[in-house]
Amino acid sequence: MGSVLITAFEPYDRWKSNSSWLTLVELTRDLPREPKLTTRLYPVDFTAARDKLQRDLLAGYDHVLHLGQAPGACRIRLEAIGLNVGGRSHLPPEDFRPLITDGPVAYRSALPLAEWAHKLRSAGYPAQVSYHAGTYLCNALLYLTHYFIDRQKLPTQAAFIHLPLAPSQVIGDRDEVPSLPTSIGAAALRIILENLGKQKDE
Repeated sequence: MGSVLITAFEPYDRWKSNSSWLTLVELTRDLPREPKLTTRLYPVDFTAARDKLQRDLLAGYDHVLHLGQAPGACRIRLEAIGLNVGGRSHLPPEDFRPLITDGPVAYRSALPLAEWAHKLRSAGYPAQVSYHAGTYLCNALLYLTHYFIDRQKLPTQAAFIHLPLAPSQVIGDRDEVPSLPTSIGAAALRIILENLGKQKDE
C-alpha cells in the first residue's frame, strides 16, 4: 500500500474559506481504502509553509499532492512546472526573487498529468494540464517540494492541483465568478488516488 500526503491551504485575502480545504474535507467523508492518506492544512505564508513542508517530507511519502484554489478558473488544473521564482501578489515583478538562490530554474512533475486529465474529462469532470502555477505560494510549494525531494534523495513524486472556487464562496459575490462543487473536486481526486494506487502496485 502506498502513502500519499495531501495538503490544502487556509483562507487568504477576501476569501473566508479556501476551496482546496473544502474539497479535501469533502474527500475525507469517503476515503479510498488505499493508498494511505495523510492530510495537512498549510498556512498562506512562505516561511511557515516551507518549514512545515520540509518537516512533512521527512516522513518519506510515495506521493505528494498539493491543492490550492484558483479564483477565476473554471477547470481543475494539473500544474506541471514549478519555477524558481517567488513574490507576494502586491509586489511588482522586478521585486520577485529566486526561491532557492542556487537551485535549478524549474522542476517538472514526473507524474502522468496528461493521463490524469484525460481520465477526469472521460469521467465528465473539467480538467486540463497547466504549465504555469503562477509566482506566488502555489508555485513555491510545487518547486520547493521537488527541491527538497531532490536534495534529500527521497523516492517521492509530487504534483500541484489547482481547484476552482467552491459555490459557497461565490454565492454573495457581485462578480460573475466560475465555481465547481467540492463534490466534483473530491470525486476527481479519488480518480487520481486510484491511479496512484495502481501505479504503486505495478
